[in-house]
Amino acid sequence: MTQRTCAACACDCELDAQSIKVKLGGKTVEVCCEECAQALKEADSAMAARPHGES
Repeated sequence: MTQRTCAACACDCELDAQSIKVKLGGKTVEVCCEECAQALKEADSAMAARPHGES
């Protein structure tokens, strides 16, 4: 069985039945908690607000 880990945590927390699905750029990722979900949503919004070509 493949181990599933949080897409946002630096510590690669294992996901369980309470994982939260977050849709980003047409893809769905899973995170371990609401704080990680919010962090990914904020990062995605910031990336979308940047003009194309900026790093």
